Amino acid sequence: MTLLGQLLKNRRSGETHAAWNLPNLHGPQLLNLSSEHFDEGGSIPLDHRAKNIGGQNLSPHLAWNPPPPDTAQLLLVVEDTDVPLAKPAVHCLGLIDPAVCDLAPGALAAGRPATGVTVLRSTVGRGYHGPAPIKGHGPHHYTFQLFALAAPLGTPPGGTPPDRARPRVLLSSISTPVLARGRLTGTVER
Repeated sequence: MTLLGQLLKNRRSGETHAAWNLPNLHGPQLLNLSSEHFDEGGSIPLDHRAKNIGGQNLSPHLAWNPPPPDTAQLLLVVEDTDVPLAKPAVHCLGLIDPAVCDLAPGALAAGRPATGVTVLRSTVGRGYHGPAPIKGHGPHHYTFQLFALAAPLGTPPGGTPPDRARPRVLLSSISTPVLARGRLTGTVER
């Protein structure tokens, strides 16, 4: 696998198509998103990486300051912006009740999400999918992005409910105003 990583070393999706840079997801205020498990730009611990590389596939602790009072729903998006594809891979997509201001480790599990959390479809499946970058491809950045939405998510074009919609279709179809947003980036290299 190291050879494949080296061959693809210059192919990366980049930030251009990341949720953070979509015009419909810009917001006027900032949320301070943090984790007990890693700092901004720091390495994501092994427990929070994919099982196929020795991790536990356990979503990390996340915390944030209270969103604006008119927030109807929080949207969490976790993306790998270094995957060798045209657009970042969505590792987790979830809706969170606005009264929730932190998530314990494992709160984004597909089978047993925490109270106040609804996990949606990601690029790989449902729930949190820990980092597992291609060996030898260099550092990958995993961006945890939180958006405070003024109204609950509606049904995207095509009539597919949010919990079954493809991540990119869902993200680009959000039309409700974003009141605030925050992000935290961790890294993994193999």
